[in-house]
Amino acid sequence: MRSLFVRLLTSSAVVAVCSITATAWLAANSTSGAIQREQGQTLASDTQINNSLLGYASRHPDWSGVAATVRDLAAANSRRIALTTEKGALIADSAAAGTPLPARVSAVVDPLAVDVTLVPGAAEDRIDPRAVGPFLLPDRDRVRLGKAAEAYAVCMRRTGQAVRTTVSHTGRPFVTTTGEGVPQEPSPVPAVTAPCDAVTFSTPTRTEKSALKQLNLLVGRCLKGKSAERGSVGLDFTWVSKERRPASSAAEPGQTISSCIVTARKEQLDPYVAPAAYLYIGSPAEATGPRIPLPSIAGAALLVLVLTVGVSVMAARRLVGPVNALTHAARRMRDGDSSARVQVRTTGEISELATAFNEMSEHLQRMEEQRKAMVSDVSHELRTPLSNLRGWLEAAQDGVAELDPALIASLVEELLLLQHIVDDLQDLALADAGKLRLHLEPVHLGDLLDQVATAHRGRAEAAGLTLTTAIAGAPTLTADPVRLRQAVGNLVTNSLRYTRAGGHITLGARHDGDHVIIEVTDTGIGIRAEHLPHVFDRFWRAEKSRNRRTGGSGLGLAIVRDLAEAHGGTATATSTPDVRTTFTLRLPARP
Repeated sequence: MRSLFVRLLTSSAVVAVCSITATAWLAANSTSGAIQREQGQTLASDTQINNSLLGYASRHPDWSGVAATVRDLAAANSRRIALTTEKGALIADSAAAGTPLPARVSAVVDPLAVDVTLVPGAAEDRIDPRAVGPFLLPDRDRVRLGKAAEAYAVCMRRTGQAVRTTVSHTGRPFVTTTGEGVPQEPSPVPAVTAPCDAVTFSTPTRTEKSALKQLNLLVGRCLKGKSAERGSVGLDFTWVSKERRPASSAAEPGQTISSCIVTARKEQLDPYVAPAAYLYIGSPAEATGPRIPLPSIAGAALLVLVLTVGVSVMAARRLVGPVNALTHAARRMRDGDSSARVQVRTTGEISELATAFNEMSEHLQRMEEQRKAMVSDVSHELRTPLSNLRGWLEAAQDGVAELDPALIASLVEELLLLQHIVDDLQDLALADAGKLRLHLEPVHLGDLLDQVATAHRGRAEAAGLTLTTAIAGAPTLTADPVRLRQAVGNLVTNSLRYTRAGGHITLGARHDGDHVIIEVTDTGIGIRAEHLPHVFDRFWRAEKSRNRRTGGSGLGLAIVRDLAEAHGGTATATSTPDVRTTFTLRLPARP
C-alpha cells in the first residue's frame, strides 16, 4: 500500500463510497426513466440548436448578425447558448456579460465540416447542403426554372410517370420519380407525341456556369500532378469523365478526384460561409422534483465533508514529505549546487521520481564538468596553433625568420589544424540546431570505403600500419556521400591514432536486412568497458593529460554519432583492450 497510485485510489474510493451512499439516499425518489427522457430531450435540443446555427453559418459570410438568433434559440429551448471563435473570442452569448462559459465545448459549428454526431445524415464530404455560395440562383432564374420544371412534371404525369417537384437550397428545381425511385409504366400514347422537354430547366444558368467554371478551375489545380484524367464537375458535384479508363486503374484516380472535388468545394464556399465557431450549450434547467428536507441534506453534506477532509489530511501528510524533499533539492540545484540529491525511504512512484531526479542531477553535473572541460580543451586546442602562427609571423615581421617554403608549409599546417577544429565545431553546432543538411543519393559502399582507405593509406604506411577493406557483396544505400566519407574518415583517423606500429585496420561493409553495416576494426590499445559509454561524447578522452600523445580535437567521434543519427542510423563501439576495437555504423538502406 506504499504506491502513490494505490494510496490515492484508496482515499478516493473511501470518499466516493460515502458520497455515492449519501447521493443514493438523497436521490431515492428519482427514476431512470426521467433521466432518460431528459437526456433525449437534451440531445434533441442540442441537435436543433446546432442545426439552426449551421443554417445561419451556411447563409452568412460571418457571425456579425447572429446575436438575435442566439437569443431566440436560448429562449425557445430554455438553455444558455454561447458562440466563440476558435481562439476563444466571444461572438454571441445569451447570458449576461461576464458570465463564465460552460466547462466544455458542445460542438464545433462549421458548415464545411459538420459534426456527424449531431447531424447523423450528413453527406460524406461533411458540407452542409445549405452552404451553396456562388451557386445561389437569383429570383428571376428561380421563377423561370420553377415554371419550366412544373410544366415538365405535368408532361411526365400524362405519360404515366409518378413524379414530384422539389427545390434545392440553391433555388434550382428537380423533378424526381416516386415509389422508391422506380418510374411507373407509362400509359400508351400516340407514337407522334413528342417526348417531355427537360432541357429548359436542366441546362445550367449563367450563375451556375460561372460557379462551375470557378469550381472546375480549383479542381484542376488540385489534380495537377495527381491525375491526368480529363473531365469536369457537374451541377450535382460529381465527376463527368471525358475519357475511358481501364478498370484496373479506376479505384485510385476516383479517390483522388473525389478528394479534390471536396477540397475545391470547401475552398470555393469558404468566402460565403461563416468561419468555424465553438458552440457552448448550458445544461437544461433542473426539473422540479420531490423536495428533500434541508436538515437531511446538511447532515449528509457535513458527513461527507468531514470524512473527505480527514482522509485527505492523512494522505497529504504521507505525500508532502517526499515532495518537500524534492522541492528543496530542486532549489539547491537552481542555486548552483550540482551535488543536490534526494534521499527517499518510501517505494513506489515518489521513489521512482526521486531516482529520476538524482539521475538528472548526476547527468547535469557530468554535463557541467564536460562543458568546463570543453571550454578548456577548445582554448587549449586553439592556443597552440595560434601561438605558433603568431610567433613565426612576428619573427618574420622582425626579420628574425625568413618566410621560406618550409616555414610557409609549417604555417599552412597550423592553419589547417585550426580549420579542422573550427569545421568540427561548426558541424556539431549545425547538428544541435537541426540544420545539418544532407544531399541524398545512391552510394556504393565498396567504392566509398576504397576512397577512404586510399586517402588514409599513406599515413597508415608511415605509421607502420596495414589498412585494408573487406566488402561483403555489393552493399548500397541512399545517403550523403560527402557526410558518409566524413564519418568513416573520422573513424579511420581515430583508429590510426590509437593503433601501434605493426597493427591492422580493416574497413568492412555488408547488408543486414533493410540496413547496411559499416565497421572500422583496429588492433589498437582498445577502450576499457567503463569508458565505452562516453566515447562519442564531445571532448571526452580516456587520456586526460594536456600533453596527450594521441592529438585530435576530441570532436571526431561526436560528429560520427551526429552524422549517423542524421541518416536515421546509429553509431556504436565494442572493444577488447589490446586485442580489437570495432566501431559500427548501422544505417537504413533507404531513408
